[in-house]
Amino acid sequence: MTKHFRTLGFIEAISLLVLLFIAMPLKYLANLPEAVRIVGSAHGALFVLYVAAGAMLAERLRWSSKKLLLACVISSIPFGPFVFDKMLFPPEAPAG
Repeated sequence: MTKHFRTLGFIEAISLLVLLFIAMPLKYLANLPEAVRIVGSAHGALFVLYVAAGAMLAERLRWSSKKLLLACVISSIPFGPFVFDKMLFPPEAPAG
């Protein structure tokens, strides 16, 4: 479950970056509003899935309400899920 949440977090974060840095400029600079409609819809669906997966993981791992709220809020900030992932799952120190 943790691996799926992390993967979904990365995909959701990338969808936000694509929305902000590719689709929005296409909408306003190239007059292609379809880009925001398509990417925005995909990002919205991924965000809902991320929040639902976070709620399930929070229940399983007994997260505090504060940690779950942080996961939801930080996912709306560009690069936020990458930071949250490192906070939750820091890299392990090499053995030796």
